[in-house]
Amino acid sequence: MSFDADAIVDRRRLRRKVTFWRVAAFVALALLLGGALVGLSGLGGPSKRSDHIARIEISGVIVDDRKRIEMIEKIAKSDAVKGVILSINSPGGSTTGGEALYVALRELAGKKPMTTLIGTLGASAGYMTAVTSDHVIARHNSLTGSIGVYIQFGNIKGLLDTLGIEVNVVKSGPLKAQPNFFEPTTDAAKANLQAVIDDSYDWFVKIVAERRNLDEAKVRNLANGGIYSGVRAKSLGLVDDLGGENEAIAWLEKEKGVAEDLPVITWSPRSELDELPFASQLANALGQGLSHGLLGRIGDAKHIVPAAVSLDGLVSVWHAPETINDNDTTGADR
Repeated sequence: MSFDADAIVDRRRLRRKVTFWRVAAFVALALLLGGALVGLSGLGGPSKRSDHIARIEISGVIVDDRKRIEMIEKIAKSDAVKGVILSINSPGGSTTGGEALYVALRELAGKKPMTTLIGTLGASAGYMTAVTSDHVIARHNSLTGSIGVYIQFGNIKGLLDTLGIEVNVVKSGPLKAQPNFFEPTTDAAKANLQAVIDDSYDWFVKIVAERRNLDEAKVRNLANGGIYSGVRAKSLGLVDDLGGENEAIAWLEKEKGVAEDLPVITWSPRSELDELPFASQLANALGQGLSHGLLGRIGDAKHIVPAAVSLDGLVSVWHAPETINDNDTTGADR
């Protein structure tokens, strides 16, 4: 009799434990699903469906980017976007990539109040992007300008001669496949390249003169490829004001009538994940864990992966001179 009573008590204890863990598992799953849904829907912060200022970040080397252009077009169509802050930290990039971005942003500026904020660097095609706005703000020590275009190529004929390697070619005309790595560049080839460079340079200069309301002759004098600090650029008329995002928001509110205290939301180009069905997005969110949601942020691991960028054709990009000693550890930016 005692044995049966003990067995009944054990079974009841086991049943209670099983029930507890079932409830705990259900609650954990509910929280996990809730966190994933919040992360996917953006309910954890300001929503793009409500009135806000859109922040567009242009960082790194500028290339032709279809998804970014599509994002800019979407911002232009959004009734919730009341203003735009174009945040730039770029040395420039390809002239065609810069041109495509310039055209898209000028169309956006025609539909939304927009101001530009240059951070550490807004040079070459980065500066071309900056002037799409009617108002350009830079930090005192931002690097701006570097207005110009170039094309770069090398020649390894001397090395091939040393190795006893000969490269032969049959071509339809003297300028076909010129310049190349295997033979000296002819004067005719250099003249051909210079004509292309001049066309792009003239186009760049006219854009700056028009957008900054400057005399073209003055812009040509400034457009020697050199960079300017933010404060110097302001004195030359290349930027309008010095400051940061607070100044950008204040300008939108004061000069463009944007409502005060609107949240600033960063828009990003759609990723491949965004194009998947919702169920797949949810599964991915669950796999990532609760990065946002009811349980809060557990951790934020950021992985920096170098991006291999190929710049074909003409280039409008500023290169910092490599003058820092390898043993010098005092430099803030490398």
